[in-house]
Amino acid sequence: MTNEQPTKRDGKLKAASRESGRNPLGLDNGAANVTARQDIPIPKAVNLMEAVVETENVAKALRRVEGNKGAPGIDNMTVEQLRPFMQTYWATIKAALLEGDYKPQPVKAVEIPKPDGGTRRLGIPTVLDRLIQQAMLQVLSPIFDPHFSQQSYGFRPCRSAHQAVKQSQTYVAGGKCWVVDLDLEKFFDRVNHDILMSRVARRIDDKRLLLLVRRYLQAGIMSDGLTLARTEGTPQGGPLSPLLSNIMLDELDKELERRGHAFCRYADDCNIYVKSSQAGKRVFESISQFLWKKLKLKINPAKSAVGRPRDRKFLGYTITAEKEPRLRIAKESISRFRKAVKELFRQGKGQNIGRFIQEKLNPLIRGWGNYFCLNRVKTIIETLDSWIRRRLRRVLWVQWKRFHTRKKRLVARGLGLKRAELSAGNGHGSWWNAGASHMNEAFPKKYFDAMRLITLREIMVGL
Repeated sequence: MTNEQPTKRDGKLKAASRESGRNPLGLDNGAANVTARQDIPIPKAVNLMEAVVETENVAKALRRVEGNKGAPGIDNMTVEQLRPFMQTYWATIKAALLEGDYKPQPVKAVEIPKPDGGTRRLGIPTVLDRLIQQAMLQVLSPIFDPHFSQQSYGFRPCRSAHQAVKQSQTYVAGGKCWVVDLDLEKFFDRVNHDILMSRVARRIDDKRLLLLVRRYLQAGIMSDGLTLARTEGTPQGGPLSPLLSNIMLDELDKELERRGHAFCRYADDCNIYVKSSQAGKRVFESISQFLWKKLKLKINPAKSAVGRPRDRKFLGYTITAEKEPRLRIAKESISRFRKAVKELFRQGKGQNIGRFIQEKLNPLIRGWGNYFCLNRVKTIIETLDSWIRRRLRRVLWVQWKRFHTRKKRLVARGLGLKRAELSAGNGHGSWWNAGASHMNEAFPKKYFDAMRLITLREIMVGL
């Protein structure tokens, strides 16, 4: 049974739905019979498909998908259309899931730019498949997550990138001043399906659910109207992909724990902390071999290396080389922020500056600042705050355009007439004037504070 749009057999589908209509969603009640989680290898969780399609679980998944919004898949069904679709067709879809007959639709290929250049391919499932994957995730996550390593921080409940970065700082403060920075080469494109499924099957004994997981792995990817078969990889874009990646890489975590290494892993980004360069090189070689032999995964040589934590970035941060090491924002992260701000100013050209600050600039500053709030190097933040105000002064200078307008505005902001005349006609460009004393005096920090411009300094409490 496939999840086709209601173009065929509508009468039968609606009839089946009317027979099962017992609540506003059209979902009938099912009993979830999930056995208690136990250590590998047995006993395993059984009857999980009943738990996946259980009414409360599906309703929760539906709310999550609706909250996340997101783009349509290849069938062009929007998130807003999902609930009515479910009310009509859920009974038949549920039956297909319980019988092991459900077949996912191909995902839509979407290319997004990567921060370091190039593009990353995402696979966008249909909203119905996102719902089913979310329902699966809600059942599978409590089974697998408690057994994951404490040093795995990516895509897990109650864990975050901030925790990973703080843990890395703790390792460095404890004397492990060299880092083995591992980046897996095209990890999400190279995952071996058989190896991954063998790891999933260690804790799952519901053949219907195992078959559905494999079908999601093998669902084709549609690009330019053509559907390409997939024999490896787990495409980013679906709710289930992060959990599957953690299941795959849990074997790496367990090996690192067995060897007694200090490490932090966030998705496919893994840092191992050691006391010397030689130890780092040995670990790099042995772990590279382990990944290939056990998981058929390769290290990306261009992004992986043994180095000092101050020279290697982890989740956008570096760590200073001090007796009490501090977290600081990596140069690449600062460069990307500057680029994003410049692009925002280009898009906002000609807008009212107060509206631009509130609607465009503040959200960007707030989001970036909240992520990098662990930074403890004050000069970086002061420089960026000053640079943003200078860009705003430049906007004002450009908007005034003419000599007389510039003179009039400067006088209105408290400059003397003669100085305003000299400044307005100095012949320098807009960026020079934005940083000159006359614009700094006319539009000091308190002017932008009155316009409620957020500063990174106020976000990063403790600097």
